[in-house]
Amino acid sequence: MTATKHHVTIKGVKDGLVFVLDDTCRLTDLLEELQHKLEKTHHKILSGPLIRVYVKLGKRVINEAEQEQIRELIGQHGNLIIQSFETSASPALPPEILPSGIKVITGIVRSGQTVTHEGNVMLLGDVNPGGSILSTGDIFVMGSLRGMAHAGTQGDEKAIIAASYMRPTQLRIAGIFSRPPDEWGIDEALMEFAYIQNARMEIDKIYHIQRIRPDLGKG
Repeated sequence: MTATKHHVTIKGVKDGLVFVLDDTCRLTDLLEELQHKLEKTHHKILSGPLIRVYVKLGKRVINEAEQEQIRELIGQHGNLIIQSFETSASPALPPEILPSGIKVITGIVRSGQTVTHEGNVMLLGDVNPGGSILSTGDIFVMGSLRGMAHAGTQGDEKAIIAASYMRPTQLRIAGIFSRPPDEWGIDEALMEFAYIQNARMEIDKIYHIQRIRPDLGKG
């Protein structure tokens, strides 16, 4: 490799490996260096028993096809199991899914804080662990939802909860609670939403939202 700057940094942590990927270079350069390190410079330590891999993207946001490219490269080594992709960016929710009359608030909901609202609400920021956001309508978090969110607090089971990064301590819609995130059966948590179907909370990708709520995006 002729590049002087490392685009890929591999670090050992307690329960596996963290792949830190540079968010300022071209994706093609990133993938080239990732392949080089997996095949040449790090191949000896990337063998043996199963190793959990956590991919940190910085502020880079990747689509599913790009994510699959990274999965294929890392997955060529059968002992490497990707646990998550993490980004510090707040990818925008598609404007066509947003209801009219939504209240927009900004900031970070920190541990011990509770934000309540009547109607639909969008938070431009994060909900940290220990923080809570409650609304009688829908909740959209353009950031990381790592705390608790309760939509439809007055019993509206058609309410939804959507987030750019969905890893809450608890979700609740009307009187229905979600299963823990590790039981959702998804590998990563970018652009997800929660909704009620057959008296059970489900989690799905944001681009499926209008199947559940065809009213969204209509003036």
